Amino acid sequence: MASEFDLIDNYFCGQQSHRDDVILAQGDDCAIVSCNPDQQIVISTDTVVVGTHFLADAPPAWVAHKALASNLSDLAAMGAKPAWVSMAITLPHQDLAWLKAFCDSFFSLANQHNLQLIGGDTTKGPLAVSLTIQGIVPRGSALLRSGAKDGDIICVTGNLGDSHAGLEVILDTSKRHLPHAPELERRHFVSISRVALAQQLRGIASSCIDISDGLVSDIRHIMKRSGVGASIDVMALPVSNELSAFSSCAESEYAAPWQYALCSGEEYELCFTVAPDLLESVQSLSNEIKAIGRVNSSQELHLHRGGERLDYTSQGFDHFRES
Repeated sequence: MASEFDLIDNYFCGQQSHRDDVILAQGDDCAIVSCNPDQQIVISTDTVVVGTHFLADAPPAWVAHKALASNLSDLAAMGAKPAWVSMAITLPHQDLAWLKAFCDSFFSLANQHNLQLIGGDTTKGPLAVSLTIQGIVPRGSALLRSGAKDGDIICVTGNLGDSHAGLEVILDTSKRHLPHAPELERRHFVSISRVALAQQLRGIASSCIDISDGLVSDIRHIMKRSGVGASIDVMALPVSNELSAFSSCAESEYAAPWQYALCSGEEYELCFTVAPDLLESVQSLSNEIKAIGRVNSSQELHLHRGGERLDYTSQGFDHFRES
């Protein structure tokens, strides 16, 4: 049986080319990196745990993608360019086939973003992956949750709701026969990176957050940090054809596609605000940017459907909220 250090050497070291700003990666007590004085470093940590974020039989390649994508999404929310990542992985036992598939997927996604693994830890226990990711922004240019102003337009990227539909398929095998169930399950794990697009929003978006706990929850973080309210037209929420077909057949807590879109967590899309006169130029960056509402001064969240006020309440996802 391979030792901890054999696993590190065989699966985590020497898998990538070195960035110029990495002075020392694995092999010492700490990594050493450098940063230009006109740049700032943004840092985030996320953990995925078996039984909470994925089931034990989930494909290891999908687990790796989800673990890294959630961290990359945090960098995207700040408009940062990925640079370095550390990984602490806990494994219940040695499964070399599982580990190879995990690492192949992890390094494939990391290399797409010029992101270098610079260290971490490997230990035995219930399966969990914790990543600390670091990115770089020009000094003073990071996107923040604060900054939204009365009259700004609220925008999102991509389609919303697919992740929760995929989660329903994972947790209820009877839904595997529903339309597009396999694809929605895949989308729960394999999200689209918005890192490059987010860097184009620096200096344009007035506030930004990634959608990890559900739009209805995450927009409130912008509201709180900016001291504003928000009005969202639920019929403007972008949903995929696959979700529409799935939701029409599924017995779910959500009765309509817009409810999936409003409440679905782990989407890893962006929600941001922009001044009305900049909306056209922002939407020219990507046809996946959709306007869904407007910032106001009420400090409350108002939902409407074609102008008709909705009395619909949901708090989004919270790890410690009792169901």
